[in-house]
Amino acid sequence: MPRKARELSALEVRRLAQPGRWSVGGVDGLALQVTAGGARSWVLRVTINGRQREMGLGSFPTVTLAEAREKARSHRALVEQGTDPISQRASARSAAAAKQSTQQTFSAVAMKYIAQHEKGWKNAKHGAQWSATLQAYAEPVIGPLLVSDVTTAHVIKVLEPIWTTKTETASRVRSRIELVLDFAAAHGLREGPNPARWRGNLDAALPKASKVANVQHHAAVPVSEMPKFMARLRLRAGQGARALEFAILTAARSGEVRGMTWAEVDLAAMLWTVPAQRMKGGREHRVPLSAPAMALLRALPAGEPDKLVLPGLRGPLSDMSLTAVLRRMGVDATAHGFRSSFRDWTSEHTNYPSEVAEMALAHTVANKVEAAYRRGDLFERRVLLMAEWAAFLQAGDPKHEATDAPV
Repeated sequence: MPRKARELSALEVRRLAQPGRWSVGGVDGLALQVTAGGARSWVLRVTINGRQREMGLGSFPTVTLAEAREKARSHRALVEQGTDPISQRASARSAAAAKQSTQQTFSAVAMKYIAQHEKGWKNAKHGAQWSATLQAYAEPVIGPLLVSDVTTAHVIKVLEPIWTTKTETASRVRSRIELVLDFAAAHGLREGPNPARWRGNLDAALPKASKVANVQHHAAVPVSEMPKFMARLRLRAGQGARALEFAILTAARSGEVRGMTWAEVDLAAMLWTVPAQRMKGGREHRVPLSAPAMALLRALPAGEPDKLVLPGLRGPLSDMSLTAVLRRMGVDATAHGFRSSFRDWTSEHTNYPSEVAEMALAHTVANKVEAAYRRGDLFERRVLLMAEWAAFLQAGDPKHEATDAPV
């Protein structure tokens, strides 16, 4: 029978300073380990399934002799019951580490979402809007919360103050919170239904956005006044005026015109091709150029392919440069509003089908099934449509107001 170690006192243990392993007695296998550097810690040697194992019980004197003996007795009792205290402790540590890794705040997860998705967004402005709206509205309420603890009540608390006063912003905030929480769920950071989901969830607590939103349309010049307006616009000098005129003739967005390069223009084919990366819908858009649009381009000094067709004094024209033209003319409208004027004209003064006008405006087809089957861009019909629109703008001849167009 092996001889038991003498039970040392606390004072004797404190005096153990030589490097080595010193049995302290009181519990079989308990020893104080002293390193060459002078560090001291408790070690318990046990036999588990016929194999001798060692486990640390903490450093000395942080763990006292009495506490070390108590821990040692507890672990030996587990061994006698057939439990492996070393594996049990490893499992507990692993579970604690796993739990800690899932305990991330909503703000931290939102930052990760933005960082991982911003490269796929069209421009830096979109990412800035994401950060700004979440910081302004979500952060004060759910930012510090663990993402796993965010509930529907929290989301409602974020949205209620702005739902009827800033409905469009509130709707975007809700959507962004939903995406962040979906992202969290996909990474194992939360479980259960998404509390920011609208259908079958928030729709029971908040009125439909379309019922409370104060929709503000872009101010537009009435169709009947467009020919006179264009006559005045053609008399104005400056790149801003030419850019606005060209945007109206092509029913294009201001940004598409301001960013147009000579490489996009084919004068021989009377065609302007806007690349997908510059389009709101992310798809290439072919724009037929009418005779007046061609005349405008030919009057400009030709540049290298990568040069802007309508540059400003210090780089690209700003959106305000077009707005300034309208203000100087005393016209209460926006550059974007002329797209509405064009749409009204096609609806009220021509027989062209709606899809032709929508394609001319490069609007995305909302119906996914219809979008899947509509592969063409109705270009030939749009050639005729844009020629008639230009003729109407040039003269305002009544004969252009009731065109019998092919359907």
